[in-house]
Amino acid sequence: MTFFTKRRYHFFVILLGCFWSKITFSQEVSIYQQWNGRVDFTMIGNTLNPMENSFQTQPDILSSSSALLQLNENQTILNAYLYWSGSGTGDFEVTLNGQTISASRTFSHVRVFPNGNFYYFSGFSDITNLIQSTGNGDYVFADLDVSAHLSLHFTRRTNYAGWAIVIVYEDPSLPLNQINLYDGLQGVPTNLSIELSSLNVLDNENSKIGFLAWEGDSNIAVNESLKFNGNVLSNPPLNPATNAFNGTNSFTNSSDLYNMDLDVYPIEDFLQPGDETALIELTSGQDFILVNAVLTKLNNQLPDATIFLHAPQLVCDSNEITITYEVRNWNATNFLPAPTPISFYANGQLVATTTTLFDIPIDGTENGTITILIPNDMPNPIELKAVVDDAGNGIGIINELVENNNDFINSFQLISAPIVPEIAPLKSCNIGFGKGIFNLNEVAASLFLTSTQSVNFYYTEQDALAQQNPIQTWENFEIITPANIYFRLEEGICFSVGNVTLQTKNCPPIVYNYISDNNDGINDVFHIKGLRDIFLQHEIYLYDRWGSLIWKGNQNTPEWSGITTKGYLPRGNQSPKRSTYFYIIYLNDPDYPEPLTGYLFYQRPE
Repeated sequence: MTFFTKRRYHFFVILLGCFWSKITFSQEVSIYQQWNGRVDFTMIGNTLNPMENSFQTQPDILSSSSALLQLNENQTILNAYLYWSGSGTGDFEVTLNGQTISASRTFSHVRVFPNGNFYYFSGFSDITNLIQSTGNGDYVFADLDVSAHLSLHFTRRTNYAGWAIVIVYEDPSLPLNQINLYDGLQGVPTNLSIELSSLNVLDNENSKIGFLAWEGDSNIAVNESLKFNGNVLSNPPLNPATNAFNGTNSFTNSSDLYNMDLDVYPIEDFLQPGDETALIELTSGQDFILVNAVLTKLNNQLPDATIFLHAPQLVCDSNEITITYEVRNWNATNFLPAPTPISFYANGQLVATTTTLFDIPIDGTENGTITILIPNDMPNPIELKAVVDDAGNGIGIINELVENNNDFINSFQLISAPIVPEIAPLKSCNIGFGKGIFNLNEVAASLFLTSTQSVNFYYTEQDALAQQNPIQTWENFEIITPANIYFRLEEGICFSVGNVTLQTKNCPPIVYNYISDNNDGINDVFHIKGLRDIFLQHEIYLYDRWGSLIWKGNQNTPEWSGITTKGYLPRGNQSPKRSTYFYIIYLNDPDYPEPLTGYLFYQRPE
């Protein structure tokens, strides 16, 4: 049963039948961290017991103790963790080389007896920065206070205190290894089983296991054993098979680590390639032992293939996408061999496969690009999943450190060019020789633009496609008709090119039927707006009040200015100062079959 650790614990004592039964509560030992690479581990630490508690006549605890760290010059510290432990409910603020250390994680264990509860604790702190900056030398641990519980624990000779530093380091001369750190706080007697998970055994050569344990006694070895995968571990004469936890330090080969153990055992004969778990079994008929941390080192040279997808390159109105990917071998202990298969799935359907081209080294990356055809009937959005080490059937061919981190997903939508509606020809009045003035905003309005669309106009289709030489004037755009202009309708990276026909029509002319022949520039001639240069075949006839033709005009004659050119001219060709005439204008245009007729008033000054 696992409980969150606090400064104080409250547990119920359970009465079974008519007698008290010993009950324990603890925190299971489980995986905390894993390292892969040219790595190994060591441990330093010391007890605060002045002697083994079994031989004490009265309880006593030292105020401090020290240990020496000696790493080689080519060994670089990656992580360092301080564990401390003792009898009681816990002191979680201590000092190391005079620096205050507070526990970031805590562990607890309690044994319930008829005469009271016996508490044990452990604190943890990540001291990597301190150890990296200090380096080799003596480390002095102090200020661990367990005095309040010494008397009670002395009655069962479980009064103890101590500390240890677990150090994981990198060494370029080492083979590629995997280090696992497991921690918790579990106690024996009478038996204890701990399953170690997250193992990945490729080669069992030089494999080892390390223990940080508390309260072992050198003189108590009743039915005591330590087994790994059913095999008894021993390291005689320091750690005999019948007394593994006996106050020893395998790293210094010392036997005066009273009531704590820093022990290492070879396990290469007890592992098989392919193992993912291992079982530790402890038995003890009398000696009470607490396991706080377990470390394993496996010779583990494996790649770790992962993949990353960049955003796809999309083409308008196309189901083909081009995507760049990165195959990575970052968290690895060996190169990723070529050809490693890669499969691509669109909405769960296999759409493409490829392979890596080269062996990818540790921490290396290989970039690739692939063009994929998305099925025509596949609806948007598209979820594209890339899976490295997948031969297209969901099965990998490469043995990896981590087997469940091989995929990456990108979601996107296939894109289409905007739809161009059918646009009727735009018409304007002919202002002369087929020229018209148009408002291109009317064309833009007929395209029903959305907030994500824009349009520009061009004289030629080539300019529209190349997006060059746009028409600048939209409202008073003047052009000789009939003509086609082109527009480029854009939406995102997509566009469509269309055209609209511009036409002119001959609008009805406006006759100004008054002439004031006074040379003021206004109404000095018979002006008909919208006639000349538009109705090129027009004919104009002027008659006097008696019905006699006095003037005939067309496209090639000047506008009439009061000069008579036809009929009887008794007083020359100058019209009277005041006179009224009748006009007939034949437009000779199929849209205007009837002539324009009316009266013209002429006046000139005296």
